[in-house]
Amino acid sequence: MAKSKAAAKKVLQSYSIKGTNKVVKAGDCVLMRAQDPEKPPYVARIESIEIDGKKKNVIVNVRWYYRPEESIGGRRQFHGVKELFLSDHYDIQSADTIEGKCTVHSFKNYTKLESVGSEDYFCRFEYKAATGGFTPDRVAVYCKCEMPYNPDDLMVQCETCKDCSQRQNGGGGENLWGNLPFLKSNIR
Repeated sequence: MAKSKAAAKKVLQSYSIKGTNKVVKAGDCVLMRAQDPEKPPYVARIESIEIDGKKKNVIVNVRWYYRPEESIGGRRQFHGVKELFLSDHYDIQSADTIEGKCTVHSFKNYTKLESVGSEDYFCRFEYKAATGGFTPDRVAVYCKCEMPYNPDDLMVQCETCKDCSQRQNGGGGENLWGNLPFLKSNIR
């Protein structure tokens, strides 16, 4: 039987990030160095970690998260600063490009955080990179401006009429706070 020319890859359970004492494993989210040092690191979820049998290079199979501005359609007013989209874009990268660990929370869990750290992100959509489609394709709207909730903007509910408003939203940029009866009587 002839030997295969392709070197066998060995699956690793974990990998120690170079220059740190942090260890990552499949399922962890990581920050990966961008080629352009002016850009923020990319965010990915590790699907598996392997070592190339021939060259002894450690590689990671990843599933990329996209930032809103990297998607077809771009960033919208309701996208949070730390919002990411889990994409259907898979890739193989050198483990040497991992800069650190991060946490990508569900939208619900992110909104419950006491404080948001530099490595905290959230995801409420999956993104199809080739078509620009999203799952879910609709989300609940909570604001008088009929936009989805942006966790970066303070939302207030009027006790009288039960309408909600996000301080920064309003389509044309107007402040909707003055339109709520409860707030009108309490703002001086």
